[in-house]
Amino acid sequence: MKIPYIFLLLMAFCDTIIGQIDPSKIDIVRDQYGVPHIFAPTDPEVAYGLAYAHAEDDFKTIQISYLAGNNMLSKYLGNNGLGADFIAQFIGSDELYELRYEKDIHPDYKKIIEAYAQGINSYASSHPKEVLYQGLFPITPKKMMRYAQLQLFISSKGDQWVQRITQNKLNYDFSDNEIPKGSNTFAFNSFKTSDGSTFLANNTHQPLDGPVSWYEAHLCSEEGTNILGALFAGSPNILIGVNENLGWAHTVNQPDKTDVFALEMHPKNKLKYKVDGEYFDLIPQKANLEFRILGIPIKIKKAFYKSIYGPTLKSKTGVYAIRTPALNEIRALEQWWRMNKASNFTEFYDILKMKALPGYNIGYADKNDTIFYISNGLIPKRSEGYDWGGVVPGNTIKTLWRETYDIEELPQVIQPKSGYFYNANHSPFRSSDSLDNPIKEKFSSDMGFETYDNNRSTRLKNLIDQYDKISYEDFKTIKYDREYPKPYAFSWMDINYLDLLNPETYPEIKDLILNLQKWNRKADTNSIGAGIFAVLYDQLRPYYKILPDSKIFPPTILIRALEDTKAYLLKHFGTTQIQLGTYQKLVRGLKEIPIFGSPDVITAMAAKPHKDGKVKVVSGESYIQLIRFSEIGAEIESVISYGSSDNPKSPHYDDQMEMYSQFQTKKMSLDKNKVYKDAEKIYHPK
Repeated sequence: MKIPYIFLLLMAFCDTIIGQIDPSKIDIVRDQYGVPHIFAPTDPEVAYGLAYAHAEDDFKTIQISYLAGNNMLSKYLGNNGLGADFIAQFIGSDELYELRYEKDIHPDYKKIIEAYAQGINSYASSHPKEVLYQGLFPITPKKMMRYAQLQLFISSKGDQWVQRITQNKLNYDFSDNEIPKGSNTFAFNSFKTSDGSTFLANNTHQPLDGPVSWYEAHLCSEEGTNILGALFAGSPNILIGVNENLGWAHTVNQPDKTDVFALEMHPKNKLKYKVDGEYFDLIPQKANLEFRILGIPIKIKKAFYKSIYGPTLKSKTGVYAIRTPALNEIRALEQWWRMNKASNFTEFYDILKMKALPGYNIGYADKNDTIFYISNGLIPKRSEGYDWGGVVPGNTIKTLWRETYDIEELPQVIQPKSGYFYNANHSPFRSSDSLDNPIKEKFSSDMGFETYDNNRSTRLKNLIDQYDKISYEDFKTIKYDREYPKPYAFSWMDINYLDLLNPETYPEIKDLILNLQKWNRKADTNSIGAGIFAVLYDQLRPYYKILPDSKIFPPTILIRALEDTKAYLLKHFGTTQIQLGTYQKLVRGLKEIPIFGSPDVITAMAAKPHKDGKVKVVSGESYIQLIRFSEIGAEIESVISYGSSDNPKSPHYDDQMEMYSQFQTKKMSLDKNKVYKDAEKIYHPK
């Protein structure tokens, strides 16, 4: 591919006006698994090195991420990118950047962003054939921040509301005034551990590939940064991890962070809406999109609007505005960077008071034996008397919230007397022993916090309660548990009639029922019960969609799904007796291996169709980091599902798969001397 001279000139000019980083001061130290350890005198130089190393391993995903955030994804994906291109413009990230970047982002962090952008541009200029779309370059702080805003809007479920509005699935009468993703974190302090150490499990369940899959890195400067953890494509700093003093994990939480307002429109003027008897003007906006027919680009404009409530859409059922605090907050990446550099709990907690992260549970532990859990989020302070879980009226100023709850007002547990906390995307009001839990009645129901348990939370609590004291090996055993509780405790459905079926009544599927009822509920690769259950789970999907909202599977539906399971097994495998590992695979390139796990066990897995009737895991157990703060400091083990590189030619494309599938981890270190001593390769970025 011929690269225009102007493309290279633009990137060189951008680097010049930002200020050059000297790559010779930066060391990229690759360990035996290809994990990059970045060492440099300053934090900006480390950011440059991270950008370059990550681009070496997965430049394509970084570009796709930035294309999505800057309404350019259709330039690469064609019409499949139009949805992201529209939302990137709908949320007003361009305007937010111009309004907030200079005044809200600290000068120190601007240097981090600028250096990271420079590192990406340097890689692009030296590897022009890998560039997906030249119009994306040069990468600038603005393009980086716009992508961050898109991700944070999506994490607040804003995109789901946009989809419901545009598909005409909302309605509101003025006269009447998807299964969540999972992760686990848990920690034990010296009150609960047998050796007096402090343990923290960082056990995320994310897609195994793509923009929100994890990338492991170690960042170390002479300005107080020394952290090992993971980040998403395009992030200039670690998002979850551990430094010499403390560590933290995130899990997804589900408080109500986003609201939809139905506007009461003027009966004749389609650009006016009424609030408390006064009419306001809708401000027309246009999203510039490029639709392709037979490969021919056709420029189109999709209308949306601005109202006092937020970005607004018209549909066949009405006019709706979306409002979420993430639309007005630009400092999330900076807050994560400051968390990277915290040295104790007081500093860490003060950083949380920035209130820049829109959500996520946080599980924390440190070398001082402090453990801490919080259901974090930018949650609006709403007026009482409205159904905030649905569409609310946008015809009164009473519903126009302007504040969010402070950190101190959110459900949290600090140094529980029990010596532990746990979270598996379930209720924050059951995060420790009963005497330590946040009290649900102290929090407004309008905050929308979860009140349910699930299989993972139920199992975690049962396991923890079995131990008076927990050793490090016990800690690892809990983390790698693969068993469903009895009864099943899915938060989104009830399949417990399965255990009440009389096998003799259904001779055609008797063997399947018996296998499932006698199964030890462990999702092991060599388990026949787990294999049958995995196929049954997939056969339940079409029936789930037609069940009433209680989502209780009656015996009649379970029998039909079991009949479907038998037919599927005989068609694809010639038998009804298959092990889980025969059906479920971990696949990377040409490598395919049996893999453990099932939806909503602690070692959760989710899969999609693969070939020959088999499925391949696409999300679930992803980056695993186990931390022990002991007398010798932070001891760290980790593993990732595939490897450190997305380049099929790299030896680190799939070199952690076997270790991952066998519940093994690799020892990691924050010690600079040890990292250099054990290095596989040391070099400077270009």
